[in-house]
Formats: sequence, structure tokens, C-alpha cells
Amino acid sequence: MTVLASPLSTPLSAPLSAPLSAPLSVRADFPGLRDADGKPWHYLDSAATAQKPQVVIDETVRAMGVDYATVHRGVYARSADMTLAYEAARARVARFINAPSSDEIVFVRGATEGINLVAQSWGGANLKPGDRILLSMLEHHSNIVPWQLIAERTGAAIDVVPLTQDDRIDLDAMAAMIRPEHRIVALAHVSNVLGSVLDVRRAAHIAHDAGALLLVDGCQAAPRMALDMQALGCDFYLFSGHKLYGPTGIGVLWARAGILDAMPPWQGGGAMIDKVTFARTTYAPPPARFEAGTPAIVETLGLAVAMDYVEAIGLDAVAAHEARLVTQTREALRGINSVRLLGPEDGAGIVSFAMTGVHPHDIGTILDESAVAIRAGHHCAQPLMAHLGVPATARASFGIYNDESDVAALVAALDRVRTIFG
Repeated sequence: MTVLASPLSTPLSAPLSAPLSAPLSVRADFPGLRDADGKPWHYLDSAATAQKPQVVIDETVRAMGVDYATVHRGVYARSADMTLAYEAARARVARFINAPSSDEIVFVRGATEGINLVAQSWGGANLKPGDRILLSMLEHHSNIVPWQLIAERTGAAIDVVPLTQDDRIDLDAMAAMIRPEHRIVALAHVSNVLGSVLDVRRAAHIAHDAGALLLVDGCQAAPRMALDMQALGCDFYLFSGHKLYGPTGIGVLWARAGILDAMPPWQGGGAMIDKVTFARTTYAPPPARFEAGTPAIVETLGLAVAMDYVEAIGLDAVAAHEARLVTQTREALRGINSVRLLGPEDGAGIVSFAMTGVHPHDIGTILDESAVAIRAGHHCAQPLMAHLGVPATARASFGIYNDESDVAALVAALDRVRTIFG
């Protein structure tokens, strides 16, 4: 596919609101970091969804307004322009993850839909009774339930890789337990609860040596580390736009071209067809085969600008910045004797903890009174909660806009929790 530059009234890549000589001093770019009264809001829930920079907001408003038209169908000029912009965004995604071709990029509503697509399409065509699926103990429900559904439909079975003592996916155990019956392995690149980082290349070698494919849930990795599909060695990779400072309702499925070519469509409708008759329908090649209906046009363009924004800062700088905040937070919380820290010391952008005698929901409610927003609950990872021996955890997760003031606000608010609960 040849993708031309976007001819829209403004370029896909808009300038940042300030020079990046101090790359991570970007709080002013995010209007959501203040409350309705203009007071600072300490947002520590980026693992759930990230705040949006003004350039992304501006792009979505522009795309929904003066530039708006449908894609792939209209013969009028604005539709043709929007089609070029939409496909330019696909090429932008391919560059962001160093995919060999933009034809390997499938737009989905989010990683959840992408995993369901793979499970239903690839799994429905390839799994049979006696086959096995390999997951890990720390997976998000979105990387568990779709596999359960297809396992029930096909007669396949699911096995679970345990964790190491420091709460990482145990790849030694994976190597010992994987068998030729395992057709696919599905693992998180970064745990949404613990921040544990997977050695994807080693996991890919283990899977491929056993004849299995590897799917990687990259939702928590894409916002904070450089991705290279040609180096990682996996077969499927997925992430959501809204965690990457882009809009909701847009996500990415990358898969190797040969695998996509062999997969049947999982939804039917406009745009994914070659020819339709009542006797028989033939289908378009990937990626169109998997993008039935009118796509998320506005959201796709917003995602491309979000990628421009993050890459202008630099993924290595983002990772280093968040690592410093994680270290500061863990050191501060370690000084509170009622707090139990969970996960590895070098968790990527995430710190989960429990406080003796206080339910995480109560922690979250009291912190909110101090304008500190964290996540409290099982984080869509109930099997992991059972493994950790807790019903829920409190989770602080960082983004490029956080700084030491957010860590200080968190610690001060936790002191108030201790005072209230004695």
C-alpha cells in the first residue's frame, strides 16, 4: 500500500504547546490535570486511561468539524482527503511500532476487541479438541475471557504459567511446561497491576520452539517503551489508543502478514468485502478484511497525533521519567509500616499496594478528598488477586505529565488515611 501525506487543512502532526528542552515538563499541555476551579488534580490512574494533550483534543475537534467526511467510499474531494489522512495514520502506527508494512495494522476499538478478533478468527480456524492455550497468572480479564470463550467452542484447554517470587511471568516454568499441543501463548508485555515487564523475545523463542504462536497484550507497554515488532519476535501485538494519550474507541492489532492473510473475517459488513452476491461473498485482503463498517475516523487521526506527541518527547525519556517516580513512590511507601508493596521494584510506571485494615476502596475515596486520583479494586485481574491473597489493591500509575508533586500529594493523603483509620 502506498500512503500519501495527509492533505487535510492542518497536518497530522501538530506542534507542541512548548519546546521540549525540558522534555517532561509538559503538565501545561494537559487541560485535564486541573479541576473545574482550576486547582491541580493529582491524576495517578494512567494505567486505566491517560489524560489527553491539547494537540490531540484539537486534532479530534478539527477532524470532527471542518475536515470531517467518510473514508474509502466518497468520490468527492473531502472524502478523498480524509481517506488519505486515515491511511496516513495507519502508516504512522506502523512506524511507531516498526512494523514491516502498514498492511499488517488492523484498527480495532481497543485491545479487548483485538484479542477477541484473534481468538475468534485465528482460534476458530485453528484450534480443535486436544489443543491447548497458554496464559499467565497476571493476565487482564481481556486476555483470559476471550480464550475461555474460544476454548469452550473448540474443545481446546487452557494452562497457566505461574509467577516468579518477584511477581514476573516465570519463563523458566513456561519453558518447562509448554508442549506441542500448545498452539498459542498469550501474555501481557507489562502487568496492569504489578508493572512487571515481560522478556518478549525470550517468550517468543520458547513459544516458537514448541510450534506455538505468541500474542502480546501491549496496553501498558505502548505508552512507556519503544516498540519494535521486527525485534520482539511475537506474532500478534495489541494496544489501546486511550492509554497512549489518544482517544478512546481506537486500538491497534498488529499481526504478521502471512498470519493475517490466512485468517477468516470475524465480522461482516461494508468495507471488508470484495464481491457480494446472495450465493456467495468474497472478502477483501487484510487489513480491510477485519475492519467491517464505518471506522473510527476521528479517533484514528487523534491516535496518530498522540504518537507524534509521545515520540517528540522520546519513549526512552518517558521510561526513565516514570522509573524515577516509581522508585520515589516505593521508597516513600516503604516507610509506612502498614503498607504492603506488591510487584517488582522496577515495575513499569505502576505501584500497587495494600494497607493493613483499610479496604482499597476506602483508600481511594479518602485520597479523592485530597484531589489524588488512584485506582482501587481488582483491576480486571481477579485470578492475580487470588494469587496475591488480597481482594483488591490500591494502584498508583504514572504518565508523562506526573512529577514529584504527585508523589508528595499521594504520601500526604495516605497519612490522612492512617489518621482516620488509626
